[in-house]
Formats: sequence, C-alpha cells, structure tokens
Amino acid sequence: MSPEQERRAGAAAQAPGRVTVVTGGGRGIGAATAVRLARAGHGVGIGYERDAEAAARTATAVREAGGEAVTFRMDVTDEDQVDALFTEVRERLGPVTGAVCNAGITGRLGRFTETPAAVMRRVTEVNVLGTLLCARRAVREMSTAYGGGGGAIVAVSSCAATLGSPGEYVHYAASKAAVDAMTVGLAKEYGPEGVRVNSVQPGSVLTGMHAAMGDPDRAWKKAEGTPLRRPGEPEEVADAIAWLLSDEASFTSGAMLRVSGGL
Repeated sequence: MSPEQERRAGAAAQAPGRVTVVTGGGRGIGAATAVRLARAGHGVGIGYERDAEAAARTATAVREAGGEAVTFRMDVTDEDQVDALFTEVRERLGPVTGAVCNAGITGRLGRFTETPAAVMRRVTEVNVLGTLLCARRAVREMSTAYGGGGGAIVAVSSCAATLGSPGEYVHYAASKAAVDAMTVGLAKEYGPEGVRVNSVQPGSVLTGMHAAMGDPDRAWKKAEGTPLRRPGEPEEVADAIAWLLSDEASFTSGAMLRVSGGL
C-alpha cells in the first residue's frame, strides 16, 4: 500500500460522519442525491424553495436509508437565506463536508427571440448567482484557510452547457456554461485549501422539470437522439454525484462529468 493509500484508509477509519448540503433537494435529482448520500453515511441538509411536502418526503427517505436529515426553506438567490441554510445544517448535523449545488430552473421551452427578459433574469439569478452564493458559503465552511477540514462541492450543470439548446432554452444553456466555468475556477483557487470542486452534466432525465418547461413527454422525445436510446433516471445522476463527493474521487477536481447516455 502506498503512503497515499494508507493516509486515505486511515482517514476513512477515523473521520467523523459526513454532512452534505443539497439545494433543490425536495425532488428529482436533488432528492435522489440526498437518499444516495444517506446510504453512503452522510447526514443531509435539504434546501428547498416551495414544496415543503416534497422536502419532507425526501427527509423521510433519507432517514429510512440510515441518515440524518434537516429540511430548510430558502431561496438560493438570497445571500442571507443561503447563509442561514448552512448555519442550520452545521448546528444540527455537524461541520459541513460537502455541498451539491443542484437548485436550478429553465423557464418555458421556446425560441430565444420569444423568451421574456424577466425569464432570462430569473434563470440567471437562480442558476448562476444561486450556485455562486451556495458554493461561496460551502467554501467558507470547508476551506482550511477558514478553519475547515476540507471537503467537496458538486455543481449540477447540464449537457446544454456545450450543446447550446437551440430552439428550447439558449438562456438556460448559457447559465449552465457559467456553472462549469465556476467549477474550473473554484477547483484551481481552493484546491490548495482542501476543497475539491466538480460538476455533473446530466442529459435528459426523468424528472418533473420537463412538465414545468411545458412538455411532460420531452425526456422520451429526446431519447430518440440519445445513443443509449432512453432518458436517464435521477438515481443514475445521483450515483455520479456521490462518487465525486467520495474518497474514491480524491484526485478528481475541476472535472465536468457527463451523465447523458452518450450525448
């Protein structure tokens, strides 16, 4: 066994339980991730915006999977509410060791020229500013320069960041490209302080987001152009996120992991 392998084995044996904040944790990929992390031994802080019942169901599933859970209603675009989420999780579950910046919106499907400025503004605020605020607070919790013990951040991006999503939501694609740029920058800036930062780029996944866009069957329609000829399941993205947060990914930072069925 190499010195690094011995260090990792010793850390795994002696480390306290992990605590991870998941924004947008009430439904879809966020909910699947919360449960997946609970199975891996994480306590989970579930941030949600409106649907308290969905967040409560996720918390119940987390506890059934063997983890502790805290739910907290908040808007990721509000700095004070982001800070309150992390403070609540730390006080109730312990020091935060991970964060999944998952909260995101698309707006309705449509041509770029017909997309209202108000929609563009809100999508940008949630997907870009919200992710930046959550990542900033996560770094402050985990960075050794701020007294933390290190940790990992995973931002939920999208294949749209590189495909552009013409005719559907170019504004959303642009916001996710910004998330990937943030991932690279933060990985370089805070790697020396013990914080790894990566993103996942899901393809078309079976969540309620498609109905919110205005096309409930969109995931299956998109499957026709996907090499694996099917949409993804939220749990498949959750598995990738859990890996990026784990010790098995200890030398992975600044990466964009595509979970897209081959797109």
